[in-house]
Amino acid sequence: MAKKIEKQIKLQVPAGKATPAPPLGPALGQAGINIGDFVNKFNEATREMMGDIIPVVISVYDDRSFDFALKTPPASSLLLKAIGQEKGSGKNATKKVGKITQKQLEDIAQQKMADLSANDVKAGAKIIAGTARSMGIDVAE
Repeated sequence: MAKKIEKQIKLQVPAGKATPAPPLGPALGQAGINIGDFVNKFNEATREMMGDIIPVVISVYDDRSFDFALKTPPASSLLLKAIGQEKGSGKNATKKVGKITQKQLEDIAQQKMADLSANDVKAGAKIIAGTARSMGIDVAE
C-alpha cells in the first residue's frame, strides 16, 4: 500500500548549502522531518549545482518519512547570473540593469523547459524575455 502524503512543503534553498538554521530548520521541524537527514540528502543531490537557488518540493508522509523533488532554478536568478548582476531594477521602466541576447534567452529556456508551460524553446524564450523585462533587463532583438 502506498504511503499517505500528510504535508507538502515548498522551499527555495541554496544548492549544496542547506543548514538546519532558519528558515529551513523551523519549516522542516514543524513537519516532523529529521532535519539533519534532509540537509545531508539535499546537499549531496545538489553538490554540482553550487551557486544556484534550487526550489524543492518536500512530500512528508504519515510515518514521518519524506521524499523531495528538485526543480530548476528560478528564471530570475538565471537571468541575473547571465548578466552578472546581484539584483534586478526596482524601476524597470526607467532604470535598466543590463542587456541579454536572444541566444542567452534560448539557453535559459532550454534549461527551464521542464518547468515552463511552453511547447518549444522559442516560446519558452518569450516567457523568459517577459521575466527579463520585468526585472529591468533590456532584451536584444
